[in-house]
Amino acid sequence: MSQPQPLNSSMASSTNDQSQFLALGSHRIHVDNDDNDITMELHKKKRRRRRCIKCCGCCIATMLVLIVIMLVLGFTLFRVHEPFIRMNSVKIDGISYLMTSSGSSSTIVQPSISNLTVFADVSVKNPNAVSFKFDEATTSLFYDDVVIGETLTPPGTAKARRTLRMNVSMEVMVEKILKIPRLGRDLRYGELLVSTYTRINGKIKILNIVKKNAEIKMNCVMMVDLRNQDVRNFDCKREVSL
Repeated sequence: MSQPQPLNSSMASSTNDQSQFLALGSHRIHVDNDDNDITMELHKKKRRRRRCIKCCGCCIATMLVLIVIMLVLGFTLFRVHEPFIRMNSVKIDGISYLMTSSGSSSTIVQPSISNLTVFADVSVKNPNAVSFKFDEATTSLFYDDVVIGETLTPPGTAKARRTLRMNVSMEVMVEKILKIPRLGRDLRYGELLVSTYTRINGKIKILNIVKKNAEIKMNCVMMVDLRNQDVRNFDCKREVSL
């Protein structure tokens, strides 16, 4: 009757083993879930980090491209160059009347002479990529530091990278020439030293972003040959303010 007891003990031990196995199994499953959660979280962090790196890289690349574009535009389109003014030629109409009035032995100029006219060919060169618009240009004629003629040139526009040529004409005020003491001596030598002064105020506008006011000044000294009735020995000095 004592033989069934070992069977009960073995059954009890097997039951304990199964419960322990199930307990271990459940514990392992719980640990595995935690590991998966941690792994998923790490993957998410890596993805966010990659996205941040990509975004930062794109922003830096965009900024570099913009900087390069601005530098290129700054050295090409947005760079303002100085306009250039030039006196191409000067002609005085009526010199022959002046010589006739002076005569061979007399150096007196007759007050009736009033048809002395100066014609000047002036060009404005615009090296910029946009137009150069200017207001009325003032040109004055000097003899012995006295203004003997003055005229206004109408407003104009020098197109981008083009040269605008202007014909300037002015009437010489003979009554002022008569009051200059050195006139008699110059008539005897047959040469008049005169000078011109031209001033142009304009504006250079680039896409309404860059706006520059430009002032061009040109002072030219020349010799009027009364015998040959022409103008020679040009010497011009220019000044540009932006």
